[in-house]
Amino acid sequence: MDDSDERTKLILATLTDAFEPLMKADADAFRTKFRKMAADPFAFYRGSACVFYTDMREFEDRWADERTSRVWIHGDLHAENFGTYMNSEGVLTFDVNDFDEAYVGHFSWDLRRFVASLALMGWQKALPEDAVRELAAAYVQAYVERVHVYVEEEDDSAYGLHLDNAEGHILEVLRSARLATRIGLLERLTELHDDERRLRRSGGARELDDDERKRVMEAFVSYLETIPPSKRERREIFYDVKDVVGRSGFGIGSAGLAAYNLLIEGRDQAHENDVILTMKQGNVPAVSRIVTDRRIRERFEHEGQRTVISQRALQQHTDPLLGYTTIYDIGYVVADLSPYEADLDWSEITEPEEIGPVVADLGRATAKIHCISDSDSDEGLVEFSTEEAIAAALEGEQDAFVEDIIDFGIDYAVRARRDHELFVDAFRGGHFELVSAT
Repeated sequence: MDDSDERTKLILATLTDAFEPLMKADADAFRTKFRKMAADPFAFYRGSACVFYTDMREFEDRWADERTSRVWIHGDLHAENFGTYMNSEGVLTFDVNDFDEAYVGHFSWDLRRFVASLALMGWQKALPEDAVRELAAAYVQAYVERVHVYVEEEDDSAYGLHLDNAEGHILEVLRSARLATRIGLLERLTELHDDERRLRRSGGARELDDDERKRVMEAFVSYLETIPPSKRERREIFYDVKDVVGRSGFGIGSAGLAAYNLLIEGRDQAHENDVILTMKQGNVPAVSRIVTDRRIRERFEHEGQRTVISQRALQQHTDPLLGYTTIYDIGYVVADLSPYEADLDWSEITEPEEIGPVVADLGRATAKIHCISDSDSDEGLVEFSTEEAIAAALEGEQDAFVEDIIDFGIDYAVRARRDHELFVDAFRGGHFELVSAT
């Protein structure tokens, strides 16, 4: 058996182990997920964080010590997991997004995963390796520099990208998000019915029977108790549920996960003030499959709670509607379906001189999520100064750290391109027992 056969077996086993319950529950959703992953190496990489962390299990991380191996991390940091959101202070912000895979682990895993994604994207844009290395260096060096700024500054909230300080492509994303409106979102996803707004029964939405609706409403009542008191809306009518529909999971990473949309009353009884919430089933993060510390796993009641606690730790001024609940003891994340979310469009950023300033900003944003924590986050798992721990681990070896992350990312991108080929051949050949290609 050659190396390709062994690697194919590892990919098959890892994806099946990570998603077997969801594959059994909704094989069609995973057929769609796998077809999307088959599109190109980057799409495969996005959908296979579990394979990445299987490789990290055997990887000797020289930068991980007792503290730097216990940092809140994003878990699936790649070039497309950045975008805009409206924070709880009403400020439109560009930052890291999508915290479904967030957990506690080695801080360098986020950087390694991002640089490998950058190398994959650079390959798809036909950039020379030297150019990719320079871009990766801009990202990692910006990260290291920002960590040291946090060491020197008392205010960990010092860095942020907003309309008043962003430049170039990131400023354009923020401006695009600012043009969105809540009424525009409501017009797209709802309709007036007998002078009452209700969610549309189209585009993947489904009607609930009485029993399922009752369970969702009970879960909603429980969710309200998880909103921090400082962020709870005081108007009595605000959380009144007007309608609810079932939804399928969102995106490559959410195949097979149950989800719901709930339409709730806004701050007054005007149609344009209604708010749409998403209630999405949490999933087991890939990082947790290789982090063996029981203190971390036992801290979380379920994956919905774990996602919310992690997001509150990693994202400053989180969505005031962010919370969690359970349905049949399965954890769900509840959040505002915001009209102000816009992703960075890499298709319009092609040349190294355009990409460089962007990735430097992303490096600083990565440092921020590692070094700050929101006032309502849970700090029971990370009780030390993250920036001081990282700075101490890199002391006197910053250049070696930058080179290590770059070399890893370039090499892993080559592996991911080969893994993509093996995955496509295995899927086409019918080697996934639970998901057929036809």
